[in-house]
Amino acid sequence: MLDAALAAAHYLAILLLVTFLAIETVLIKREWMPLAATRLARYDALYALMAVLVLGTGLLRVFYGIKGSAFYVHNPVFHAKVTLFVVIGLLSAWPTTRFLAWKKAAAADPAFIPADKELKTVRRLVMIEVHLLALIPVLAACMARGIGLPG
Repeated sequence: MLDAALAAAHYLAILLLVTFLAIETVLIKREWMPLAATRLARYDALYALMAVLVLGTGLLRVFYGIKGSAFYVHNPVFHAKVTLFVVIGLLSAWPTTRFLAWKKAAAADPAFIPADKELKTVRRLVMIEVHLLALIPVLAACMARGIGLPG
């Protein structure tokens, strides 16, 4: 029962993470500013919270799930999956700083709109996150089928 609860919590956190990232991709447009500037910071905070929950529930599955940690720690596909997750987290740092700056600027100037170049760069980074995130379930499916396990 614990394994099922951990898996369900992990999948729910993943779905919510994807939801908040998708919302960000929609809001990073000139047409949605300045209202989106404040909302982006809020949704990005929820995205970060979901990332922490994905990581936390994932670690709980590694150490308390039915497969046991040996299944995961010796599997290079698992390491690739975790590395990809970390890379996505690192890529999200700059958009986060921009969303916070935009929120502050929009509070000071109700007509604030970020520069087109900055919007384009932030959107590009978020879209890279989206595309990399799409690889994680592929790796998870491989891992669940024993691909990458020794012997």
